[in-house]
Amino acid sequence: MSNTSVTTPYVVDDLFGVVQVYSDGSIVRTDPQNLNVDVHQEDGSVIWKDVTFDPIHGIQLTLYKPSSSAITNTKLPVCYYIHGGGFCVFSRILPYGHKYCISLASELQAIVVSIDYRLAPENRLPAAIEDGFTAIKWLQAQALSDNPDTWFTDDVADFDRVFIVGDSAGGNIAHHLAVGLGAGSPDFAPVRVRGYVLLGAYFGGTGRMKSELEGQEGNPWGLEVLDRCWKLSLPVGETRDHPLANPFGPSSPSLETVALDPILAVVGSCDILKDRTEDFVRRLKEWGKKIEYVEFEGEDHGFFAIHPNSEASKKLMEIIKRFIIESSNNQS
Repeated sequence: MSNTSVTTPYVVDDLFGVVQVYSDGSIVRTDPQNLNVDVHQEDGSVIWKDVTFDPIHGIQLTLYKPSSSAITNTKLPVCYYIHGGGFCVFSRILPYGHKYCISLASELQAIVVSIDYRLAPENRLPAAIEDGFTAIKWLQAQALSDNPDTWFTDDVADFDRVFIVGDSAGGNIAHHLAVGLGAGSPDFAPVRVRGYVLLGAYFGGTGRMKSELEGQEGNPWGLEVLDRCWKLSLPVGETRDHPLANPFGPSSPSLETVALDPILAVVGSCDILKDRTEDFVRRLKEWGKKIEYVEFEGEDHGFFAIHPNSEASKKLMEIIKRFIIESSNNQS
């Protein structure tokens, strides 16, 4: 008889039961599409459809457009929305993101492009950031095509007014897009990105900040979860000071001489990432970058999507609208 025993694989990392990593290296992911997403809208003010923007990896985006746009004479700005989830969970189809994109399209009178990206740990960084660039290249292809998607014809979409909004991990991606595209996004003409909105951007570092150490009780996105997401999403063996996590880490290229389009950085006062955002804004301001900081007292991470009808969320929408108008009028 053989004395060889077989060890049953066991869970070594678990993110909300959505992603489970086993001791043998296997990964079990709960498909987010099994969630009940409400795709009906009572007033019909916004329409939407899904499009594949990266056929190689099978990645999709959802387009949202005000249904009244067909009877207006004004081209619509294009607003990218990049969802959060620590690079490891969530997708563009989850209810909160879907409904927030409807609000963006309606309130901003814009074409909203909500993108998915490859998730970790199956696809570690920089995969998600690469997908962000691919999504912008897709828009450029629409602008240059003789037969574009009907939502991106010359009389509908204004490729000279493109904005990128990133939520949490999406804010991190938006930052790397801002650095990679450069001011005016010259390599992507006729697409011109005018500005970036970072909503509770997910940055990290090996050194702890005050907001990361306080207010942990009852927070599903506490420090331990944030650290686990970095462990699962960064290249194997790298620390939170990797340039993709920490823009100001010891091996991160300096941003002092990088030309950037205007940035609006938003955070709640109770957000665990608040001090990271404050530090990010302070450093860029010291280097003369055009960046605005807005803090919402008493609000936590993702407040704008979790409570879309709150006074804070309504105020934020007005701030984003003002930022888009001002950045659109910037001739530099």
